Amino acid sequence: MYFNDVHIAYYVVVAILGLFVGEFVDWMNKRLPEYKAVFSNDLITEYKMNFKPNYILMLVTSTIYIFLVYRFGIGTTIISNLDLVKYMILTPMLLSAFVIDYKLQIIPNRLNLTIFEVGIIFAFLYGLSNVAITINMLLGMLAGGGIFLLITLIGGLFYGKEAMGFGDVKLMGALGLYFGLSNIITITLMSFLIGAILSIFLLITKIKKTDEYIPFGPFIVIATFISIYIPFEQIKTILMQIFTLGLYKG
Repeated sequence: MYFNDVHIAYYVVVAILGLFVGEFVDWMNKRLPEYKAVFSNDLITEYKMNFKPNYILMLVTSTIYIFLVYRFGIGTTIISNLDLVKYMILTPMLLSAFVIDYKLQIIPNRLNLTIFEVGIIFAFLYGLSNVAITINMLLGMLAGGGIFLLITLIGGLFYGKEAMGFGDVKLMGALGLYFGLSNIITITLMSFLIGAILSIFLLITKIKKTDEYIPFGPFIVIATFISIYIPFEQIKTILMQIFTLGLYKG
């Protein structure tokens, strides 16, 4: 049985893998905020002592992996599978950034650095077949981090405080390596739109108070996942129609 030209066995394998990766995300969420190494000599012993399955993260990760396989398929060459592998590696780091930033209002440097390091590796791999892709990814890094850095500095200049944390700046710079110049700008616009909508919802429902800090990292993560699953051209068209109040016709 096949779904989108992929045998069902592959979906079963990635679903099971996603369960394990989801539990690993929970482990990351406990270790990174305390500046503890995710991998250590006593990893197995310590994990057994503190083992408590996080079924929500396990199911979320497993579901994301299934949809990734459906979205990108399984290729016959290494190059044809780069997008799938890239996003499967990025997924647990994005989920970790979401949870930690929502709970603690920080995105650990170690997490952002790992996202950056993995992005550099993939930029190099893409460059083996087309160096223009690598250049575009590097420009995406500069644009993603640069836009958010500018917003942060302007916020500090006019309001005397950061408009957003430097963790968000580093995260967007690192994500630029995965999506390239024009696409990271699209993710930026979408994250602000999602942030505005969800922030209003949180305030109306009194989940958050008006004087309470609302972390921006989760909005970036949501926008990133949407961008992975929906073609960028469709997203750009929708955003243009929203920001031009329907005047944009494509």
